[in-house]
Amino acid sequence: MSTEALHDLSAQDLRARAAEALTRARARSVALTDAVDDEDLVRQHSKLMSPLVWDLAHIGVQEELWLVRDVGGREPLRPDIDDIYDAFQHARADRPELPLLGPAEARAYVKQVREKAFDVLEHAPMEGRRLTEQAFAFGMITQHEQQHDETMLATHQLRKGDPVLHAPEPPPARSGTLPAEVLVPGGAFTMGTSAEPWALDNERPAHEIAVEAFWMDTVPVTCGAYVEFLDGGGYDDEQWWSPAGWAYRTENSITAPRFWKREQDGWWRTRFGVYERIPAGEPVVHVSYFEAEAYAAWAGRRLPTEAEWEKAARFDPATGRSRRFPWGDEEPSAEHANLGQRHLRPAPAGAYPAGASPTGVHQLIGDVWEWTSTDFHGYPGFAPFPYREYSEVFFGPEYKVLRGGSFGTDSAAIRGTFRNWDYPIRRQIFAGFRTARDAAPGEVG
Repeated sequence: MSTEALHDLSAQDLRARAAEALTRARARSVALTDAVDDEDLVRQHSKLMSPLVWDLAHIGVQEELWLVRDVGGREPLRPDIDDIYDAFQHARADRPELPLLGPAEARAYVKQVREKAFDVLEHAPMEGRRLTEQAFAFGMITQHEQQHDETMLATHQLRKGDPVLHAPEPPPARSGTLPAEVLVPGGAFTMGTSAEPWALDNERPAHEIAVEAFWMDTVPVTCGAYVEFLDGGGYDDEQWWSPAGWAYRTENSITAPRFWKREQDGWWRTRFGVYERIPAGEPVVHVSYFEAEAYAAWAGRRLPTEAEWEKAARFDPATGRSRRFPWGDEEPSAEHANLGQRHLRPAPAGAYPAGASPTGVHQLIGDVWEWTSTDFHGYPGFAPFPYREYSEVFFGPEYKVLRGGSFGTDSAAIRGTFRNWDYPIRRQIFAGFRTARDAAPGEVG
């Protein structure tokens, strides 16, 4: 559906769209928290992550703050826990020491909040305030919950013990032999959006930006390609690493992607409690920005800029228009991309030919978040909305931008303009990458 069609939806259709998105998000939250016992829910599986029960209650607090209290103007349900579940007040490592709601209490609380939120949705106007225009607040909360669902999925990857999550295998590679790289033409294109109803503040406004012609990997870097870097001594050769990256690698004794282990017969990994041989054809995942940067240098290439990534994902040379997604304007389907925890792993390179961009780049949406070389910043004309802490406080050189979503990202929380960001040392997230290179004058045509 085009952005124009989304803006033409009736109030009744907007409510139905918001209700479906909220319901899908809650079903996933419940599945992720019901998969483990109460002892696992309150345990901190890593200092990098909150206990699962904190994420669950935090989802409810945010929903209460924005939908029940702000949009609905209702009386607060639990103002006494606002501070406990304020992500800016307490570091993840410290959250187990807080007086958190227990599993039963957290479940009862989020259920009560959702009942009131649905009552607000039924009666709230879909216009008049920017927060309610096109059901934005409900879309914002849906995306927030889905983002925490992906965070909880990452916590599951960090937990010890037998597998508790299960999903069918992704489709096989179906694209035949693909070229190693694709030429993306230079010139201006429209980056960002001013029209996507549920786009967040850092995606706005739409603006024109020009990039030089460049070559981009057709698919994300695979595990098989990454093993060549490993076995070629890439982690032991300082020349491939930036000074910050080499310091990080050496100080933390990083020798391979997170969850990988070298055995006598090759490389193996742990994936949601399953110990398995590294799948050569899948995109590599659980690598930091520094590792991606080093691989690119070893390969004689570089990481794409954020603008290059978005041009490859959205620009249609035939029309000069920027699409919502690489394949067009319609919402993602199972034919387009590996999203929504439908599978518990990246799909093999070439598995989604229907999701290719007009220039022939594959799997830009789903499978793995892709590191770019760009620091997180606001676009020209950026304005924080509805609160500075969503994006603006993170602007600066400490964070690198990731694009495209992963197999753990829901379709409600990804689009061609969506921006993610994290510290360049992060490895527990579902991040991979692809590489690029400048086009030589003779290659442009």
